[in-house]
Amino acid sequence: MRLEEVIQLISQKTGNYINQSALAESLGITRQTVSNRIKNESQITVSELKKIEEYFNISLLVENSDEKCEITEIDYYTDVFASCGNGSIIFSEGKIKLPIATMLIENFSKQKKYSIINATGNSMSPTIDNGDKLIVEHWNGSQIQDNKIYVFCFNNEFYVKRLSKNLDEIIIKSDNPEYRIRTINGSSSNELVLVGKIVGLIKALG
Repeated sequence: MRLEEVIQLISQKTGNYINQSALAESLGITRQTVSNRIKNESQITVSELKKIEEYFNISLLVENSDEKCEITEIDYYTDVFASCGNGSIIFSEGKIKLPIATMLIENFSKQKKYSIINATGNSMSPTIDNGDKLIVEHWNGSQIQDNKIYVFCFNNEFYVKRLSKNLDEIIIKSDNPEYRIRTINGSSSNELVLVGKIVGLIKALG
């Protein structure tokens, strides 16, 4: 669920218009951070939903006492991936099932395949921090959606970055301004193997 959708849902639940400043206060972040996350179509996390519920004294995970939030079990690969090569992705054998509320997954569909992996490093901070769990919608051959966050393999290394296409090049961007924008041009773009798109986020505690 995107932050913009959360604002609408809170407004419906409370009967009052909730603006970005009110949402920021409930989450303990700045209004500018909320604005940036809405612009980037950032997904709400479970821990953030709980903060919102406590602050506004409402229930978001359960719509009412007779209706339960739909849960799906997703493979969580604790070691991320084993290897990448020859144009194919090989998942590690070490996996467990994690129950996830489908409302936390962008455009959830039972026909799509999902996995959960760990984020490492700070190149996508503040959107994604080291230790966060990423819900990945497996790539099905569709076109890259500009400025969406993807997991991909390039030169046998895995990355989590924002991707955009511009004619014959792919633009790779980090959310952390300390990391420069990179491009992959021409035939080199054929070496980029998409794993999937990030459609949900579970923030690490602490």
